[in-house]
Amino acid sequence: MAKEFGRPQRVSQELQKEIAIILQREIKDPRLGMMTTVSGVEVSRDLAYAKVFVTFLNDKDEQAVKEGIKVLQDASGYIRSLLGKAMRLRIVPELTFFYDNSLVEGMRMSNLVSNVIRNDDERRVNDTDDSKED
Repeated sequence: MAKEFGRPQRVSQELQKEIAIILQREIKDPRLGMMTTVSGVEVSRDLAYAKVFVTFLNDKDEQAVKEGIKVLQDASGYIRSLLGKAMRLRIVPELTFFYDNSLVEGMRMSNLVSNVIRNDDERRVNDTDDSKED
């Protein structure tokens, strides 16, 4: 029987929590003025590399997203050193930051569905009003 949660999964969950705390408390770069959320972390099997997926809330501009990723990538060494102090790992993974647009896409899809439902309800009300006039 296989383990339900292997070591890479457990490490990625802990990394996600620690990186979120570090971004909230330690990173004071004004270019990263928007709220940054760590939406997920994928760790390689040997725990040497980690992909960190982040979402910037209150942000619509693609250029600002690129700038935010660049700031995080530039600060990855500092974040790594703080992770080394916070976690007891033999090797602290090399961090690579990626923008995760799933939250934005989810909100867009939800708005589309809400608009379709509202339009459908309006059409039904208009159809019943037309049939009452006949």
